[in-house]
Amino acid sequence: MPTTALRRSGGSLIVTIPQAYAEQNRLEAGSLVCIEINGDELKLKPGRQRPKLAELLAATPWVVSRRRLG
Repeated sequence: MPTTALRRSGGSLIVTIPQAYAEQNRLEAGSLVCIEINGDELKLKPGRQRPKLAELLAATPWVVSRRRLG
């Protein structure tokens, strides 16, 4: 199991996640993650991700009508 050192930022401790995991789960700075605490275990899971506008537009089939209005 990989290990990493905690860093301090203000009054918080910061842990880093592997880049491969971030890419696999499309995580970037500012992404939401769910935190589950169970005894001495801390579990992080990707939070609900909203699709970006560009992704929604790319998935939308565009129909161009040649019908004249008027």
